[in-house]
Amino acid sequence: MDILNAIILGLVQGLTEFLPVSSSAHLRIVGEFLGAGGDPGARFTAITQIGTELAVVILFWKDIVRIIGAWCRALVGKIPRNDPDARMGWLIIIGSVPIVVLGLLFQDQIETTLRSLWFTASMLIGFGILLGIADWIGRKNLKLENLGYRDGIIFGLAQALALIPGVSRSGGTITAGLFLGYERAAAARYAFLLAIPAVLGSGFFQIYKSIADPCVEGATDCIPEIYGPGETLIATVIAFIVAIFVIKFFMSYISKRSFMPFVIYRILLGVVIFILLGTGVLTA
Repeated sequence: MDILNAIILGLVQGLTEFLPVSSSAHLRIVGEFLGAGGDPGARFTAITQIGTELAVVILFWKDIVRIIGAWCRALVGKIPRNDPDARMGWLIIIGSVPIVVLGLLFQDQIETTLRSLWFTASMLIGFGILLGIADWIGRKNLKLENLGYRDGIIFGLAQALALIPGVSRSGGTITAGLFLGYERAAAARYAFLLAIPAVLGSGFFQIYKSIADPCVEGATDCIPEIYGPGETLIATVIAFIVAIFVIKFFMSYISKRSFMPFVIYRILLGVVIFILLGTGVLTA
């Protein structure tokens, strides 16, 4: 049964990671209704996100290689430091700093208190409304070439908010991009590239923690994980496969349509969670 649950959670992770609906919120919610009956945990969530991020690496491989190559050449003076690809490398580095700093500072809260479903439902609704406002009033006339270091830091701070389940990594960064005036596709593309170091770093850090400091049943300083290494690996592989198709769909969708269906979905899901919590069907 745990394997079936892992497959379901892998599907959920792959389907929701790049849509602005919060994959961590969906894993948190769906986990409550599976046979294990509980929060899959921050560790499981972070590790399965490695799968979805590897899908980004494959689909954006040419961009990644070009950016890394240009950044390295600019660093040793072989090309100008204001080269667009070299500058993008710096923007990704700078934009990744907030989530690293805040993730380390608030690690305990992220893995415990902030995973409360009351927080999750509130973030789904609140950031859903913000996404709708941003999509409505945003100028949508700036391209990635217009991205500066100030905007990169703002994108990074928005991404850091996704440490709270319900915010959404892509949703938070895209919302910031829309408020700044960037095109939907440009905001999403930078959001995907920006997530690579943060997600892979977090995932591999959690793998290291699970090996170096395993959480055992009965421990008072951590919450034992529901799913073991085998189930986590299965979920990660499933998430990787599904994410490849979702990224292609999402990039095509947002080039022509608004985010309003996602806004409505987030608000409705948040309201449903509040109702289920209030009636005792779910526990926070």
